[in-house]
Amino acid sequence: MASRPGLLTDWPWTPLGSFKYLVLAPLVIDSIYSYATIRDHEKLLVMALMVWRIVHSQVWISFSRYQTAKGTKRIVDKSIEFDQVDRERTWDDQIIFNTLIAYLTKVYMIGTDHTLPFWRLDGLVLVALLHAGPVEFIYYWFHRALHHHFLYSRYHSHHHSSIVSEPITSVVHPFAEHIAYTLILLTPLITTLVCGTISVVSIALYITYIDFMNNLGHCNFELIPKSFFSLFPPLKFLCYTPSFHSLHHTQFRTNYSLFMPMYDYIYGTNDKCSDSLYETSLGQDEEKPDAIYLSHLTSLDSIYHLRLGFASLSSHPLSSRCYLFLMRPFTVILSFILSFLSFRSFAFERNRFRDLTLHSHLVPKFSSHFKSQQQKESINKMIETAILEAEKKGVRVMSLGLLNQEEELNGYGEMYVRKHPKLKIRIVDGSSLAAQVVVHSIPVGTREVLFRGQITKVARAIVTSLCQNGIKVMVLREEEHCMLARFLSGHCKENLVLTTNYYPMIWLVGDGISKEEQKRAAKGTRFLPFSQFPPTQLRKDCFYHTTPAMIIPDTAENIDSCENWLGRRVMSAWRVGGIVHALEGWDEHECGLDVPMVSPHGVWEAALRNGFQPLVLPSLETNNSL
Repeated sequence: MASRPGLLTDWPWTPLGSFKYLVLAPLVIDSIYSYATIRDHEKLLVMALMVWRIVHSQVWISFSRYQTAKGTKRIVDKSIEFDQVDRERTWDDQIIFNTLIAYLTKVYMIGTDHTLPFWRLDGLVLVALLHAGPVEFIYYWFHRALHHHFLYSRYHSHHHSSIVSEPITSVVHPFAEHIAYTLILLTPLITTLVCGTISVVSIALYITYIDFMNNLGHCNFELIPKSFFSLFPPLKFLCYTPSFHSLHHTQFRTNYSLFMPMYDYIYGTNDKCSDSLYETSLGQDEEKPDAIYLSHLTSLDSIYHLRLGFASLSSHPLSSRCYLFLMRPFTVILSFILSFLSFRSFAFERNRFRDLTLHSHLVPKFSSHFKSQQQKESINKMIETAILEAEKKGVRVMSLGLLNQEEELNGYGEMYVRKHPKLKIRIVDGSSLAAQVVVHSIPVGTREVLFRGQITKVARAIVTSLCQNGIKVMVLREEEHCMLARFLSGHCKENLVLTTNYYPMIWLVGDGISKEEQKRAAKGTRFLPFSQFPPTQLRKDCFYHTTPAMIIPDTAENIDSCENWLGRRVMSAWRVGGIVHALEGWDEHECGLDVPMVSPHGVWEAALRNGFQPLVLPSLETNNSL
């Protein structure tokens, strides 16, 4: 929002929220009806152009976020936070607006009786000349006017709230600004329409050119090679670079041009650092992180919740959306490409914790693949390759997230350490901190808890800690009781009790808890998961804690997406465990079934010392004295 919002700031369909595309429903229905009755395909082409523009922009968003996560040729090394993501959720409003205008133009100016030619060279040349001349010139002076304090405070400051730009930043403006931009940019198309030289190709190419250049200028990484300008030096005045426009967002009073910098050079508003920033950005090598968190895809829809997916979804916890169900055929195709045609992990997120640079990498496999015996070898190969590549780059810590550390897959990462005993990179499974997070989530004064779920390394650590502190752990199944008892000694075994009662109000739950068992819990029971994945929430009269996680410190930067089902600025304990390992400079592995290199309580204290805070249920006092 601008600092002093002016007239026509909000879009007309803002009250509709996520249902804003309903304003196009009548157009879709009319276009299908027109094609079915009178074979008018041009209305359908208008809708197809809208879809193409959305897909085109989304490709730019994903590509830009991937590039800036790696650090290659990055221009501005500053963070993007949730407030910017929220502000830029309206990036597709201009596509809706332009679609409405195009449709109305077809109906009331072109008419249904007249069909546009598919191709006309004279019209295409005229569009190019009109853009380079009147459009660029008018936009340049209009843009300078927008930086006058009266218009800037009421309108253009909304766009400049984003110092670090993303492709979608290019079209995030108040409604009134977009009206003006539309009038300017439509000049070539309206002129060719009046002159009778317009064609389907000239419309599609010109709109695609505008979108391409807008996304290019705001992508925050340099991708135009030097050879582009060395072959024909005047191109410097006819095509801007991402670094050229980036200076406009950081300096504000320079580089006003739309796509062609010639008017900045003519009127002396070109930034003197344009060439040097271009050279510096092109020479920016891929960033070497201090630590890497290795994750993977969970459900099919998690593709879109990934940071490289839909920005509006990745900034919120993973949840089902009705329109994602409608996209399921495309989702299946995309998931096949990712999981069967991708053979290595890749970076998708970059964060900073003081002087520590953390990258998140993705193994392109879904949770279902980890249950397949046929997939385990290829998954282990991907993880091993990721570790060895990180070793070559000098990364200090690799933490294994979700099922990448599964006991049946690689023994919580121990397989890689045994296979490569001279590894300098430290492998961390994060189990010690995950266990402590659960232990410290148990309310003060608790005397007994009910345990139910698959026996894991985290589960054993939790039960051991509770029994040592005099809290009775009630176990429902005999096989689980026997497995846990093997890890206890002395008086601790007395606190591990086999029971058939479901009365305890604190349940420690993991993978394998059934719906029937949840239904037998007393009203008001608190379910505390110790598993990587949350249980299905069946009971509305009970409390469900999140999976082991911690609130990250305020000093953490570049946090603009949520980790799976967790809330904003919350990270899983397994991920935090790797960060703490790197921050503390510990020089041992923390993986496998052996005892961790430091006491579990020491890991907890280190996490708190580095600014991480426990995540608790509202109004639930927890036992931090354990």
